[in-house]
Amino acid sequence: MFPAKPTSRFILFALTILLLLSFTVLVTANEDPVVGADTGEDDDGLEELIAIDEQEEEGQDHQQQQQQGFDQQKEAEVLSKAQRIVLELNSDNVKRVISENEFVMILGYAPWCARSAELMPHFAEAANKLKELGSSVLMAKLDAERYPKAASNLEIKGFPTLLLFVNGSSQAYTGGYSGEEIVIWARKKTGFPVIRISSATEAEEFVGKSHTFVVGLFEKFEGPAYEEFVKAATTDNEIQFVEVSDNAVAKILFPDITDANQFMGLVKSEPERYTPYEGVWTTEKILQFLDYNKFPLVTKLTELNSVKVYSGPIKLQVMVFSNADDFKNLNEPLQEIARNFKLKIMFIYIDIADENLAKPFLTLFGLEDSENTLVTAFDSRINVKYLLELDPTPSNIEEFCSGLLHGSVSPYFKSQPIPDNTEASIQVVVGKTFDNLVLSSPKNVFLEVYTPWCMNLETTSKQVEKLAKHFKGLDNLVFARIDASANEHPKLQVQDYPTLLFYPAGDKSNPVKLSKKSSTKDMATFINKQLKAENGVAKDEL
Repeated sequence: MFPAKPTSRFILFALTILLLLSFTVLVTANEDPVVGADTGEDDDGLEELIAIDEQEEEGQDHQQQQQQGFDQQKEAEVLSKAQRIVLELNSDNVKRVISENEFVMILGYAPWCARSAELMPHFAEAANKLKELGSSVLMAKLDAERYPKAASNLEIKGFPTLLLFVNGSSQAYTGGYSGEEIVIWARKKTGFPVIRISSATEAEEFVGKSHTFVVGLFEKFEGPAYEEFVKAATTDNEIQFVEVSDNAVAKILFPDITDANQFMGLVKSEPERYTPYEGVWTTEKILQFLDYNKFPLVTKLTELNSVKVYSGPIKLQVMVFSNADDFKNLNEPLQEIARNFKLKIMFIYIDIADENLAKPFLTLFGLEDSENTLVTAFDSRINVKYLLELDPTPSNIEEFCSGLLHGSVSPYFKSQPIPDNTEASIQVVVGKTFDNLVLSSPKNVFLEVYTPWCMNLETTSKQVEKLAKHFKGLDNLVFARIDASANEHPKLQVQDYPTLLFYPAGDKSNPVKLSKKSSTKDMATFINKQLKAENGVAKDEL
């Protein structure tokens, strides 16, 4: 599911949360009441009034802290109870548990895995909910690091891994990663793809507990449309389907429903809460509708939803990198912008302070050290990236998005700042100067393309420096180098580093690639042949 990768963070995540919450409650419970200011006299008794007000405010704050501590303690108790419901597997009991139960969902994890730590409380929450619903699914977890042989027998290769065993046969988990999504997937795979709601009370209770669901209204639970609805519910792995036959009950779930005998709509706990379905009643079209509409207008990227986000059907994605405080001011106008470009552009928010999520993307733009709000875009259909180089105001973001759709925004290629090459024997080329110094130059250009970490870099660089010194003084030949890890150009497509390219003055579109195994003398011979072929001017051999 995810490759195993050790990390120093999130170790024993759930235990840490419980300890922190217990400490918060202890401090709150033993905190002395705050004493107000001294009540010195003045003509209007103003200081006394201020002191009384401060005491009242501090008293309210203390009550709020106590209530918050109580709520946190209650949440911790619920989590602790839920975790106790999850059976701990080991080498001795894993086979017996699977063989003796019809349905077993197993979480394979490693204690050091950050994603495992993030998923663990959601898994426990799902276990608690499934038990409340009377589900026969047994929820269990296996420490794959402690019991590697048992994990190998279950084919657990990465962390976390979720597997559902049905009568001993396993199938990989393909749902979402919140507690609610795990419950939905487990129930669908064990015979409950659709929930039937018959009364207003049931509808109100369901709405209070559910975040995202599909509601289907049918006069009778039969017919071609209803059959396609149930097929879609069974095929979909993420969203709960609900069926009703009473129009009044349906309106509690979907207030904008029309007075009809047949209706379907998607409900989300987002600014865009209600989306009616207006397509034909086929399983394929219903699933396509859900695929395009299930995400929020602006989706916050997390470790757990990243795969689902990137594999979505909308391939043009605008990514907003911002810290949480700055994003609060941008969120509302961004929601409206996203609404205007719905089904055409997917909008993603990434906390720029989250290095695990933000840095890999920002590195693609050479902006990994940025701390201010940035807006980028990536079109996975053609593997092209874009950057909003203006201030990320709502109007600039909207214009940027419009330009993406109309093809008027130029692709972004990262580049280091333009260097001073005045005294350099070997010109340093960056993304912004590649055209001028290489492609548009009237001279022959010998270019070293490298990355700081590539093998044989030192040997190759010394060869180029020796050649530059040997051919020094020739007006028609330039030696240059470019760091491909920090600079890009659409006409510089190199996969192997270091790479040596010779750009003839008369044909810059067809550079000649030299073998890295060539000796310095062989390279000098090659350069001389190129120069002689051009105008008969050459240097003595090395």
